[in-house]
Amino acid sequence: MIKAILVFNNHGKPRLSKFYQYFNEDMQQQIVRETFQLVSKRDDNVCNFLEGGSLIGGSDYKLIYRHYATLYFVFCVDSSESELGILDLIQVFVETLDRCFENVCELDLIFHVDKVHYILNELVMGGMVLETNMSEILSRIEDQNKLEKSEAGLISLKNVNLPNLPNIPQQIKDIKLPDLPQAIKDLKF
Repeated sequence: MIKAILVFNNHGKPRLSKFYQYFNEDMQQQIVRETFQLVSKRDDNVCNFLEGGSLIGGSDYKLIYRHYATLYFVFCVDSSESELGILDLIQVFVETLDRCFENVCELDLIFHVDKVHYILNELVMGGMVLETNMSEILSRIEDQNKLEKSEAGLISLKNVNLPNLPNIPQQIKDIKLPDLPQAIKDLKF
């Protein structure tokens, strides 16, 4: 099972953190710092697996990571997960991000955090791997994008100012509607 997914830059600043086990915020920050210290000190030509830090579970857990340009993608997993399977999952995650953002970069993770979390939730939920087929993931993301666009269209229709319609009889234009109660006026949509 996956215990945590962390993405941080070369300076240790977290760009994405998803914990599948409860840790308070201070502990999460300590885990990110410790994980960064463990991963960033490693040479580029060594194995991408190492024992988890003392805060995340020690030798019972493994940190599996990939370093792409300015970002580290780190999955903390228990012994039931395959190291090579998780490396492949990281690759699928990065390639999916790359397709969705057309050459993903650190700023995409910062400014589109909701979309990044949506993509991650298509791969992993509750610490369990859901999907590894990139075309299936991209299909679901495209469906979500279509839904968002249709909702945006409905919202923009609500704000359309209708032109002065000359065919409406004057009696209908002169109808005065009663004032709405204050509670209804205070509602925000």
